[in-house]
Amino acid sequence: MNRRSLVCFFCTWISISASGSAAWACTNLLVTKGASADRSVVITYTCDGEFHPRLRYIPAADHEPDETIEVKDWSGKVHGAMKQVPHTYAVVGLINEHQLALSETTFSGREELYNPDGLLHYWDLMRLALQRAKTAREAIIVMTGLVEEFGYRSPGETISIADTEEAWILEIIGPGKGEKGAQWVARRIPDGYISCHANKARIGEFPLDDPDNCLYSENVISFAIEKGYYNPASGEPFRYRDAYCPPTPRNQRYAAMRVWSLFRRAAPSLKLSPDYHRGVEGAEPYPLWIKPDKKLSVGDVFALMRDHYEGTAFDMTRGIDAGPHGTPNRWRPITWKVDGVEYAWERPISTQQTGFSFVSQSRSWLPDPVGGVLWYGVDDTYTTCYVPLYCGISAIPESYTVGSLKQFDWDSAWWTFNFVANFANVRYNHMIKDIQVVQRDIEGNFLALQPLVEKTAFELASSDPELMTRYLTDYSVSHAEMTVKRWRELGKHLITKYNDGYVQEKPGSAGEQGYTDTWLRKVLKERPEQFRLPEKAADVPESKLVD
Repeated sequence: MNRRSLVCFFCTWISISASGSAAWACTNLLVTKGASADRSVVITYTCDGEFHPRLRYIPAADHEPDETIEVKDWSGKVHGAMKQVPHTYAVVGLINEHQLALSETTFSGREELYNPDGLLHYWDLMRLALQRAKTAREAIIVMTGLVEEFGYRSPGETISIADTEEAWILEIIGPGKGEKGAQWVARRIPDGYISCHANKARIGEFPLDDPDNCLYSENVISFAIEKGYYNPASGEPFRYRDAYCPPTPRNQRYAAMRVWSLFRRAAPSLKLSPDYHRGVEGAEPYPLWIKPDKKLSVGDVFALMRDHYEGTAFDMTRGIDAGPHGTPNRWRPITWKVDGVEYAWERPISTQQTGFSFVSQSRSWLPDPVGGVLWYGVDDTYTTCYVPLYCGISAIPESYTVGSLKQFDWDSAWWTFNFVANFANVRYNHMIKDIQVVQRDIEGNFLALQPLVEKTAFELASSDPELMTRYLTDYSVSHAEMTVKRWRELGKHLITKYNDGYVQEKPGSAGEQGYTDTWLRKVLKERPEQFRLPEKAADVPESKLVD
């Protein structure tokens, strides 16, 4: 019998996710056709945790009738096997050759519903869906069908699914130890709207008789009643999020705050209150979707995924916790106690713990190899640079496939971006401006070139498809490697310009920048006399003077 292992295209990301903690740290935004400036369907992903990501390309393949897939854990132990399908599609990261894109956030939910006997983790489901489905609806059918047959092994998950026409959210959680299937519901985001999720279940009420817009497991409500998660006699409607992921002060602060910030920036006119994520009693949860104030371009989406709550009462670049140079980064653990009282740092969308992130585009009016783009970046969204990887390419940039947490390596894109981001903490409020100059230049050029690149590729699609593939591959790979090279040079520039506390605005002309008045006042408030200089020199008797 022909066997192949079910291996992951994210390598280290999956091994960290399997530990059950680092994956509980991601953010997704979904933008429908009617809400995007060019009628793309867009989803995003920040995959956060302590890991070194490695981008993977899986070519399309035909399979023998008796071929099976071994499902292994990350120690190599085989948990089971399943029959392979006759043909699987090519996958670049988390987008396939038909422009189907997937992303996720873990909401964990009720711990007693975790099923260690299930065969498939959520990342197995996502990978299999990308290899077997062409549309979002097909992906939902593939994933839910697989867990019905083989069992679901992960905690609660919210999965974003996009094709060229639609964007869906699927929320899924296990049935408990030793049981097959899962409790799930999937909702289509109405055209013209955006949605988002960040480690907390988001679907509330849902229609039971609208299969065009809502799908769900057969016993999603009766199971909740049986387990005591929902009481029909309460008079309250059934809400998936309340039954399977009840709100807590911690998940409201940790997760709902990011939803609030994405929505408040996309639709300032809504004037969304922060009360819910601050745990104010009686505050309403944020809606599952909203209509943005304006249609969003890809560049707008890049910007939305770069956020530390700047300009709000929760701005992480301000306050004594931001240090003397306004860094928004807070070192883990995110919760801590002083004198027995528990506190928590704010959890932003942009975080130093991000391994990789992406913004995907799926476009119905272009041939699939040209229409699907994975704008991919490594490390913190705020200091990364998104590079376009078309779904029709046949190879990926090497610097995004190599490296390890065990050793710094300039040949690794992740380590290169990580170096720049970490060094910026030395004098963040100055260095971030230098980083953004390069970031805007590179991303701006990519976005400006996009129509011309795609025009050429579109013309080649009908006349010479093989040449089109070579063209898109060469463009994607060479420009990604160029970006990494420029980031290495940026790192060298920063460590030269900001050396030993001086700032060289011009080579050889070091200046003193010091600290902000705000920070100095905080220092003096804590120790008002220690650093004070007397107004005049102390009198010294002549007998004490020395010639």
